[in-house]
Amino acid sequence: MKLPPARLAAFLAKPDAACRAALFYGPDAGLVRERADRLAMAIAPDLRDAFRVADLAASALAADPARLNDEAAALSLSGGRRLVRVRDAGDQVGALFQRFLADPPPGDSVAVVEAGELAQRSSLRRTFESADNAAAIACYSDDRRALEELVREVLGAHGVAVSGEAQAYLAEHLGGDRLLSRGELEKLALFVGDNGKVTLAEAMASVGDSAQLGLDDVVFAAAEGDAPALERALARAFQEGEMPVSVLRALMRHFQRLHLTRARVDGGMSEEEALRSLRPPLFFKLQDRFRRQLRLWPGRRAQQALELLLEAERTAKRSGPPPEAVCRDALLRIARGAGAAARR
Repeated sequence: MKLPPARLAAFLAKPDAACRAALFYGPDAGLVRERADRLAMAIAPDLRDAFRVADLAASALAADPARLNDEAAALSLSGGRRLVRVRDAGDQVGALFQRFLADPPPGDSVAVVEAGELAQRSSLRRTFESADNAAAIACYSDDRRALEELVREVLGAHGVAVSGEAQAYLAEHLGGDRLLSRGELEKLALFVGDNGKVTLAEAMASVGDSAQLGLDDVVFAAAEGDAPALERALARAFQEGEMPVSVLRALMRHFQRLHLTRARVDGGMSEEEALRSLRPPLFFKLQDRFRRQLRLWPGRRAQQALELLLEAERTAKRSGPPPEAVCRDALLRIARGAGAAARR
């Protein structure tokens, strides 16, 4: 079954007794791992207990299909439900899990399966979504609300307060991978100390140059029309695990800020006032480049760029061309448009 978002927290804390397998999949590998870990620990609090936990690669199951049933049917010598973890799963084990869920072994063991992004036609995804004794949980990059909740959760665990401006800045500059975001926040909590308070300056000092720098290279190269720099930055971003949809959304957020700033200037604000009014604030090292881009992207052209990026995101989510190719094509079209405007 597809697990509704409203049931997720309760399910991760206490999985249904009838559930024999859970699939976590999606582009945010950190969120896949975090949620899989939470469910795994709800089943077997000590994940190092070799008498209760089996940890397998999907490739091992594909080479030895009988092993899934053997591990799931084994007795838990230390008591409690037995846990079988399966890593790096894909459609190579789709038919295997279809058989497993149609006729599970006796007992109450649970398989926790981790996968990357799966298309709607994926046999593995369809198997879990259609089975009454399984759950399929999609893990997409955190939206702004989820990131704000993560900021409060991680900093709150250290007794650290956070100003409104700092929280907005963090929500803007984190994202793409849940584990990386959590690591940045843990580093920030260490920076200010337990029971301290995060101001905007401290948030920018701790997170500004690291969490978002790679995407900023992509975004600013595209908006400035620097195609060679864009190709280099985009290749590096993909190599480091950035998802195409995350890149497209980062550029959409940038063009929304350009569009908003231009509208405020056209409405009578000075350029300096319009820049200062942005929330979260623009990182100071990027302000001069942002000013230049305001001249390249007047209101109507910025709106057209947003429409192009939105259509690219829709295309990237459908089966068809590789999402990386869709993303690269959209960004290069924007870079060519910026380059042509700069030459006028």
